[in-house]
Amino acid sequence: MNGIIKLPLVPLRSKDSERSEMTSQLLYGERVEILETRERWLFVRNIADNYTGWVDRKMVQILNLDHENIEETVDLYCVSFPIVECLNPEDNETLFLPGGSKLNILDGNKVQFGGKNYFIDPINLPYSNEKTGEQLVYLAKQYLNAPYLWGGKTVMGIDCSGFVQVIYDMCGIQLQRDASQQVEYGKMINFLSEVEPGDLAFFENSEGKIIHVGMMLNSHQIIHASGWVKIESIDSQGIISNETGEYSHKLRVVKRMI
Repeated sequence: MNGIIKLPLVPLRSKDSERSEMTSQLLYGERVEILETRERWLFVRNIADNYTGWVDRKMVQILNLDHENIEETVDLYCVSFPIVECLNPEDNETLFLPGGSKLNILDGNKVQFGGKNYFIDPINLPYSNEKTGEQLVYLAKQYLNAPYLWGGKTVMGIDCSGFVQVIYDMCGIQLQRDASQQVEYGKMINFLSEVEPGDLAFFENSEGKIIHVGMMLNSHQIIHASGWVKIESIDSQGIISNETGEYSHKLRVVKRMI
């Protein structure tokens, strides 16, 4: 049994409780497989990246077989701006959708929400699914100054791996959710002098576990979410903090994903 997220943003939790830790977020239009049901909660798998967790069942539209078949044939548009505004002129209502949302665009610029039609400003629709480092960097810089939030995936709060996952998704490239998973993919870059824009740098703790990821802008700068999304200097040892001038993250490896 599958479902679809029909709210702008849904928290994915480690347990079936509103007090439980939020481990990730599900964005509008994302598809989930329902693995377990309880009275108020669903244990789901995000079909895009296989990440699992609990969601309030009110926040998921469960699909019957006919709807599932229809959804499989729909071409989806990935929102490539941090936030887009959709308007319902009939009721003068506004719907805000975060970057990375998956939209089924009807009649040129229409989306449906709660049984109503909302219209996206055409300026937010042109989108090039260009898989280049320059495009990745352009999209990443839109998130500058977004605050850090564990499990977050939006400009209002985002973590390091959620940040690079959403940006890559905007270019049509699906990454895994956590940095420790993302590092398993891609081509290793041996020297910073060989870095290209959009490469991902991974960082380890004292035990050698991957705990952080950021996107390289060039051979000496990185954009990453740590406290907030920011650009800092990097060398072969790691990230150099803008605030203290000291190393904040120890570099483990750089990978090329495109």
